[in-house]
Amino acid sequence: MTLLGRNEIVGALTRLGELAAAEGQAIELLAFGGSVMVLEFDARPSTRDVDAITLASTDPNVVRRLANIVASERNWANDWLNDAVKGFLAGPATLNLLFKSPGITVSRPSLEQLLAMKLCACRDDVDVSDARRLLAAISGRHDEVWTAVTQHLQPGGSVCI
Repeated sequence: MTLLGRNEIVGALTRLGELAAAEGQAIELLAFGGSVMVLEFDARPSTRDVDAITLASTDPNVVRRLANIVASERNWANDWLNDAVKGFLAGPATLNLLFKSPGITVSRPSLEQLLAMKLCACRDDVDVSDARRLLAAISGRHDEVWTAVTQHLQPGGSVCI
């Protein structure tokens, strides 16, 4: 398994944008999880993959095909960029620019939505650490923050707190 640090993620996304631009395409992604923690918060040195969904203006088949080219060029697994996170989304997503390069724009959802997803995942100490870091970045009274987070919790799901 390849671990992706800041330089690897930025390089791969830049290359993905180059490939898209060469075909007259523009990719728009919404990123979640470890890649956001690495890129925006420097919360940890690496992640296993880039969890992202394609936004409405982007053909997911084009993204998959181009991501496979990037994977092949770098000798990475084809799932370095994947949309497995889509099954865990709840509530509306607001877009906050995370990365932009010719041919590609990557946004992240609100900090509250990222925190809700980390609380629902709660797979290991890394998720707990990420949740603490996100919570520290959210301003407001406890009840306001919790109200903003709960709209993104999975209905009927468990939360580790």
